Amino acid sequence: MEVNRKPFQGVINIIRFNWHFYVIAFVVLVCLAISGRLLSSDLQTVINVTIILATASVMISLAVSYYIYDLSGLYKLRWIQTGKQQQSLLNINAGFDETSKLIKQKCPDSELSICDFYNPRLHTEVSIKRARAAYPPYPGTISAKTDYLPFQDETFDQIFAILAAHEIRDEQERILFFRQLRRILKPDGQIFITEHLRDLNNFWAYNIGFMHFHSRKTWLHSFEKAGFIIKEEQKSTPFITTFILEVNGNSL
Repeated sequence: MEVNRKPFQGVINIIRFNWHFYVIAFVVLVCLAISGRLLSSDLQTVINVTIILATASVMISLAVSYYIYDLSGLYKLRWIQTGKQQQSLLNINAGFDETSKLIKQKCPDSELSICDFYNPRLHTEVSIKRARAAYPPYPGTISAKTDYLPFQDETFDQIFAILAAHEIRDEQERILFFRQLRRILKPDGQIFITEHLRDLNNFWAYNIGFMHFHSRKTWLHSFEKAGFIIKEEQKSTPFITTFILEVNGNSL
């Protein structure tokens, strides 16, 4: 059966899983508006401008998120190669899996494995906990550690980590994770890493929230240290990048 995303599903999930942020922002803005009435006209102007800018920032981030997650076709997963039959695929998530059903739909003849490296001790964001409560794991999902993925060497033709790997905040842990990916990838296989970047586009969209993403330089460093080269970079929107990786030495 075809899997279709609901209208506004992406932006609604963002609000649903991060509602505390929006409540805090609303309370702060209301307090500013009330306190501003007690101040001089010049300070009232400053506060009013601050309220307008803060409100605009929140609305812009939601509008961009709606564009990315609901309008852009991100979840059509166009970078996934479907020409070769009977491939062995691995989809990796960080506690919130929106893509395994879509991958299986796109590659029905391939064998799909799913693993989840979410660790409540290390990955403490409340938004992930809420997402896990709302969306149960895909059937057959395997729990894994970032420094050890429970698969044999050279198992997979393609590995996907879609909006997941940025949750590995520590650089050394991230490098160990990519070395694990290299171990379980077939010599001629490919890895697809889809992420926001800490760049100017995402700064305009998410303000200081862009600090949650890693820079392109950081990703390149992790890939290199793990023994990968970038075969290709694809932009599904100005805000989302997919790195297609191969083991160093296998590309022409």
